[in-house]
Amino acid sequence: MTEEMTEEKKTVNADTDNAGTGGGEETRAATADAVAETAGKISFFTSVIAVFQFFTILPLGTCRNYEAFPRRLYLSPLAGWLVGAVGGGVFLLFMRLNMNAFAAVAATAAIMVIYGFNHFDGVLDLGDGLMAHTSREKRIKALTDQNIGAGGTACGMFLILFTVAAVLSIPAESVFFSLIIAEVAAKYVQVLFLVFGRPLREGMFSYLHSFAKRRFAIYALILCLPLLLLPVAPAAYIGAALGALLVFAVLKSLSYRLFGGVNGDITGASNELTRLVVLTILAAIPALPVGIAGGIII
Repeated sequence: MTEEMTEEKKTVNADTDNAGTGGGEETRAATADAVAETAGKISFFTSVIAVFQFFTILPLGTCRNYEAFPRRLYLSPLAGWLVGAVGGGVFLLFMRLNMNAFAAVAATAAIMVIYGFNHFDGVLDLGDGLMAHTSREKRIKALTDQNIGAGGTACGMFLILFTVAAVLSIPAESVFFSLIIAEVAAKYVQVLFLVFGRPLREGMFSYLHSFAKRRFAIYALILCLPLLLLPVAPAAYIGAALGALLVFAVLKSLSYRLFGGVNGDITGASNELTRLVVLTILAAIPALPVGIAGGIII
C-alpha cells in the first residue's frame, strides 16, 4: 500500500473532505447522493477483482473502477486466501523435491512477489521511522521518506530471516494450511487498521479510511471463518487469532504514540508482521496435528 495518489484520487478525496468540512448541508447531501449512485453501479464481482488488483500484481485485465475496492474493502481476506494458497503450493512443490530449506525461502519469496513487495516496503519505512529519534516530526519524515536507511534495512532483513525460520519450524505437512491462516489473518488486521485507524495525514490510507464502516470488520471476519474448516488443531486458531489481535493492538498503540496516527506504510507493515507472528505461534504449537487431509496433501 503506497502513499502516492493520482490526481483523480486526490480530486475524489478533496470532494469528500469539502463535503464534510463546511460545504453546507446541500453540498453534503449532493455528495452523499453521488456516492450512493456510484456504489450502486459497482457490482460485487467488480469489487472482488478490484481487491486482487489492489493487493497483488496478478494480471487481471483492465483496471476496475478505483472505488470498487474501498467501498468493499472488507473483501480483503480473499486476497489472503489466494496468496496463502499460492505460497503453500510453492512450498509443496519444492518439498516434493526434498528441498526443505529452499521450499521455505521460495514460499516466502512467492508471497512477497505476488504482493509486489508493497507490504514489505512498509516494513522498511516503518523501520526507519522507529529508528529515528529526537522528535515526532523527524520520525514522520523518516517514515514517509522514499530513501531506505539502516533501520529499515535491518528490520526488513530480520523479518525475512524470522519468517523463513518460522516456516521451517512448522511441520512440513502443516505449512500449506499455516500459510493460508497467516495470510488471511494478516489481511484481517489490515481491515482493522483501515476501519479503526486514525489517519496520520492525507494520502492513500486516509482515502481508504473515509469509505470504511465499523461493520466492515464483521464482514471481513465472516470471510475468515472458513479457516475453521481446515484440518488444523483448535489451538492453532486460538493462537493465530490472539497473535493477529496482538499485532493490531501493539502496532496501533505504537503508531499513535510515535507518529500520531496510521498511514499506508504502517498498514502494509502490519501485514508482514502479522504473518510472522502467526507463523511463529503456529510453529510453537507442539506436534501441530493436521488430520488425514494434511497427510494426503504432503
